[in-house]
Amino acid sequence: MKINVNNANIALTVGKKQDFPKSQKPQIALSGRSNVGKSSLINTLLGRKNLARVSASPGKTITINYYDIDNKIFLVDLPGYGYAKRSKESKKSWSSLTEDYFINNPSSDALKLVIQLIDVRIGPTDDDILMINWLIDQGVPFTVVATKSDKLSKSQLQKALDDYEENFFAGTEIKPIPFSSVTRDGKDLIWKLISDACEK
Repeated sequence: MKINVNNANIALTVGKKQDFPKSQKPQIALSGRSNVGKSSLINTLLGRKNLARVSASPGKTITINYYDIDNKIFLVDLPGYGYAKRSKESKKSWSSLTEDYFINNPSSDALKLVIQLIDVRIGPTDDDILMINWLIDQGVPFTVVATKSDKLSKSQLQKALDDYEENFFAGTEIKPIPFSSVTRDGKDLIWKLISDACEK
């Protein structure tokens, strides 16, 4: 699939399930804890600096943002999870909205891939593992991307990735893709996975 990444904009912000778009345009959803780097990933993939706002306050975004890419696919930025300072009511709203995206969405068939982000320095959190197990149970195609890889040396990065595969993903085919918004490592591979998923 040929995509002009320069032709991209935020098309829709959804705060309740009634506003999910009824569209069969392929969707690629980004999932991860607050401050894991979803906005930075979006900006890097699209070659933009501020299309997706990078918040200085983790847990601030509790809506689902749809980015239209060349009128061919949606990148769907799901609310970050696991931020302790979020109010209980806000957490409930966020959890419900994310659940509705997967379960009560008129365009759920258009979801082609979930990019599950983890911070390579922290590794998979309990919430990350819950999310990954849910995706597996539901049969939702996903890949794991380990963000902020530039924060580690090459040897530290490889050790971390080996550790995650041994202690978290043993017996699975999950192999986290290291990614950095600074060096852009991993960008081309992620785009290939997106393109391949959209063509299925």
